[in-house]
Amino acid sequence: MSVTKAGARPAEPASGPRLGVPEIAGRKGGVPVVMLTAYTAPTARLLDPHVDVLLVGDSLGMVVYGLESTLAVTVDMMIAHGAAVVRGSRRALVVVDLPFGSYQESPAQAFRTAARVLAETGAAAVKLEGGREMAETIRFLTERGVPVMGHIGLTPQAVHRLGGFRARGRTEAEQETILADAVAVAEAGAFSIVVEAVIEPLARRITETVPVVTIGIGASAACDGQVLVTEDASGLFDAFKPRFVKRYAELGRGLEAVAQAYAEEVRARRFPADENLFGVARGGKG
Repeated sequence: MSVTKAGARPAEPASGPRLGVPEIAGRKGGVPVVMLTAYTAPTARLLDPHVDVLLVGDSLGMVVYGLESTLAVTVDMMIAHGAAVVRGSRRALVVVDLPFGSYQESPAQAFRTAARVLAETGAAAVKLEGGREMAETIRFLTERGVPVMGHIGLTPQAVHRLGGFRARGRTEAEQETILADAVAVAEAGAFSIVVEAVIEPLARRITETVPVVTIGIGASAACDGQVLVTEDASGLFDAFKPRFVKRYAELGRGLEAVAQAYAEEVRARRFPADENLFGVARGGKG
């Protein structure tokens, strides 16, 4: 556990029953919502005591599967990883991304996908990308009991249309478009909105304008919460580092050091040692 600058240890993370959508939705303007991604049960178990929301993001396509983008991620992949994260967690709200092509065709398609994801994973909510063009779909889902987290600004599933991974809102026209997207998503019934890679004044304005929780990623400290990809924050994914990422550790280097030390011991026949084996006498005992 880290120690604060004053030398005092921080308070232990809260424990208790699993957080629900109403608890997260009620955090508007309050204690910031802490969200990290998780794709496996062991990772979920480690993060769970410290976060409010675990996002099973379609970023797993790049982080776990080595794909060039999120576009090839499938519903089956999301369900497999979503179920693992639910099994590995106890307290955090679990949200699962709907992958590209599984919801854009129609509200009915979106409902079928979302219903399957929730039923087969045990997650509490789904996340989908898009603004005004997805408002009808968000309303259709929420009216039928599917909690929805929205996602506006830089939307990775639309990376080709947007012209790459670049910050959004640099022109006045783009700012008004993104703000209108946020308002439409909120009015459609989303309980929260991820605001990704938009200029800080716009993210602050969105947070002040919409009545629902905003969760920033490369946006503003004024947002009602923050999210990062865990592998980015921990140094396990180093193919590239977005400007908005802060590395809190370099676990990738640590894992590489483990592999190097293990390989050296195996090749030198120092591992396994007697204490790692069965039926070997140690200290006079069998």
